[in-house]
Amino acid sequence: MDIPSLHAPPRIDRLYRLLPAIHRIRDAEQGYPLQALLRTIAEQMNLVEDDIARLYDNWFVETADDWAVPYLADLLGYRPVLAAGALSRELGAAGQALNRALVPRREVAHLIAQRRRKGTVALLEDLAYDVACWPTRAVEFFKLLDRAQDINHLHNDRLGTASLRDGAALERCDGPFDSLAHSVDVRRIASHRRVGRYDIPSVGVFAWRMRSYPVTRTPAYCVEDAGPHCYTFSVLGQDAPLYRKPRPETDPSHLADETNLPLPLSRRALRDGLAEEYGSDASLAVWAEQWAGGGGDGEPVPASAVVVADLSGWRYRTPRGKVAIDPALGRLMFPPSQVPKKGVRVSYRYGFAADLGGGEYLRGLRDPAQTFALYRVGDSEAAAAAGDDGELPPVVPRIGDALRQWNEQAPQHAVIELLHSGVWVEPLHIRLRPGQSLTLRAADGVRPVIRLIDWQTDLPDALTVELDVGSRFHLDGILLTGRPLHVCAPREPGTYAELAQGLPDCGAEVSIRHCTLVPGWAIDCGCDPERPAEPSLELHGVRAQVKVSHSILGSIQVQEDEVGTDPIALSIEDSIVDAAGPREQAIGAPAAAVAHVCLSMRRCTVFGTVEVHAVELAENSLFNDCLNVARRQLGCMRFCYVPCRCRTPRRYRCQPDEAIAAVRAKKLPAAVEQELIAAERLRLRPRYQSRRYGRPGYARLAAECAPELLRGADDQSEPGVYHDLYEPQRQANLRARLDQHTPAGMTVGLLLAD
Repeated sequence: MDIPSLHAPPRIDRLYRLLPAIHRIRDAEQGYPLQALLRTIAEQMNLVEDDIARLYDNWFVETADDWAVPYLADLLGYRPVLAAGALSRELGAAGQALNRALVPRREVAHLIAQRRRKGTVALLEDLAYDVACWPTRAVEFFKLLDRAQDINHLHNDRLGTASLRDGAALERCDGPFDSLAHSVDVRRIASHRRVGRYDIPSVGVFAWRMRSYPVTRTPAYCVEDAGPHCYTFSVLGQDAPLYRKPRPETDPSHLADETNLPLPLSRRALRDGLAEEYGSDASLAVWAEQWAGGGGDGEPVPASAVVVADLSGWRYRTPRGKVAIDPALGRLMFPPSQVPKKGVRVSYRYGFAADLGGGEYLRGLRDPAQTFALYRVGDSEAAAAAGDDGELPPVVPRIGDALRQWNEQAPQHAVIELLHSGVWVEPLHIRLRPGQSLTLRAADGVRPVIRLIDWQTDLPDALTVELDVGSRFHLDGILLTGRPLHVCAPREPGTYAELAQGLPDCGAEVSIRHCTLVPGWAIDCGCDPERPAEPSLELHGVRAQVKVSHSILGSIQVQEDEVGTDPIALSIEDSIVDAAGPREQAIGAPAAAVAHVCLSMRRCTVFGTVEVHAVELAENSLFNDCLNVARRQLGCMRFCYVPCRCRTPRRYRCQPDEAIAAVRAKKLPAAVEQELIAAERLRLRPRYQSRRYGRPGYARLAAECAPELLRGADDQSEPGVYHDLYEPQRQANLRARLDQHTPAGMTVGLLLAD
């Protein structure tokens, strides 16, 4: 008789189960009103009980909730740095993320031990990692000073002048691993103007903000224009430096060396440390099945068959039985007479700043709320790595096979999961029925690539998704190259137009999360886009909500009925929209003045012009080129960078408006005022380490940007796609903590090495 309670969580019905059976029988006869009452009471009782249980966990910094960490820090006398910003009072995810940057849990846990070790150089490295989560190396610059020898008291450990024969020492000159003697520099290392390094009281802490991300057993790219024996490690074909896999330090007193840091691999470093850096579990490896030089049976090419060379211009002559690797360019070359017959696979590491655009990082899988059908795509090796226990569905080798099963079974909710970091080259067409949902995603910790090529002569070859009324499509963790993602209404005649008439989105939804839709479809060896005028996302006559988060996209083109329908909702968060050219449209319509969308942007970086119907909200974002909206009276922009003379909704605390208003408030003569306004516009123009997708510093603000721009977000963080890294707060916090723990009589300086 107690059937409904069998499917409920055990704790929600624990009061109801205490009742005698006769009362539960009578309650069932009357439709379970008593069970509903006791469930409401049990729910509140569970909340109180859980809160009491958490009180004990909050006594310890390892298990405490995020809100409790500042209180534990206060008990130890920890004081937040005012220059880093004020603690957030919001209890949401954004407020907790900011507070984690301002009061790091790791630093609070090690606070007592740090105070005991105060004055030691090795502490500065540990402190930097605890405060900012940046790997660092501390250098005492007085040890690098050129000092005269006393003939009666020789010091053989003193450094000497540079030798032109010592190439390794010359490469490390003026870096964190410098081994040459320098003349004294009287400028202070903590100066806000010109930083000096080589002085007696100077201690430098070199910090690396760049991260080293792995790519495992993925196909290499054959550069056919150079020859069938020429390859790049990157599957997109661009030159990209290979990064080192950092090794953890085992001794707290140990000063970090090159093997402990996420550094790009130089040719000399790889040549000298090939035994440590090459291998299936090391920084890089190459697999070439049935190749004359060795390898096979799942084993990489042996290190004895690897030579390190400069492959610029592909002019190097690789000896027979060898494979040449250039880590500075990310290239590899086989002998022309010994080309691999079964393809080449590589494992390597690349540099990037954040978990963005898909990669082999843990992003957390999101399953549909309802019961769903799972289709797995990969091979037997990937299935074994994913933990195939026999209860999961069998693995199919191609995405088309999974789509064929999905079409035959027609489940209401389904997930197609790619299990390894391979490349899928096949035409894809997805047709969703009314109310149906499909998720095409990568397994957690892999980075699959879907490469679309010219399959059809008389039709385009995009990844086409047809949405019907109430249907939903989710793309998660995928790198898409070669062609765009095309989302449209059903092509066959039906009732879609009638059902969609007058409805804003028909309940349909398109979600793109942690994906890369390569700007310009593809890039060449210099990271220049091959088709800069082509879009990466096309929305054609579809009534749906479109959501993009933590992704990298090319331009977005929208073709909608501007007369008979309302604009569709387009929401973009924590993403980069790159039109691959300042005069290209980042968001627009090919045959209309503006895209028929209502745009919402949060923490985004946009390269290219944006022309939309309306902007509902734009905050903490960087619009590097023109932004024009048709309806200025709708929505607002706050804490953004927007170029002057753009048609936008009302702006609040945006740049360069704030700087221009400050100049005009001085009431200067007109000629002087115009000159200062022009100078402020130039000073506040965003400058980037790189504006080309495929380079390590892609879309990162350069250090020489104006301070108002570097801390221009509403919480004094950096606006744009890297807002949630909270680098200004981490940097200010770290500078203050380093000053508190510097050895007596010394001056410490924070030096950003990337």
